[in-house]
Amino acid sequence: MDRGTVGSANRGRLQVEARTEGLSEVVTPVGELDHHTADLLREPLEGAVEQGRSRLVVDCSRLEFCDSTGLNVLLGARLKAEAIGGGVHLAGMQPVVARVFEITGAGAVFTVHATLEEALEP
Repeated sequence: MDRGTVGSANRGRLQVEARTEGLSEVVTPVGELDHHTADLLREPLEGAVEQGRSRLVVDCSRLEFCDSTGLNVLLGARLKAEAIGGGVHLAGMQPVVARVFEITGAGAVFTVHATLEEALEP
């Protein structure tokens, strides 16, 4: 699969912003997270863990959609972060995204916060 083609053809559907804030790597996906756009989120999450940042905060406040592929990206990031003593914190989930986590039971394996500010508290 040509990842360049996938990324360029679908980049408008998902944009990902990443920044370090205190002890956390804050990753903000904006748009739709699905099998076409999953690598756009996977790469900054894995990159942060590879650089030793184990506390990942995913600001979901602007995430409009998440399918099973997107969920698997987050689960994979969680396993990698936990392997180095950290974890994944989800913040500000919109109801449509929260429903996916509720239906699958995945919400039980993440630390979920109502807001980004809450997720960044030590």
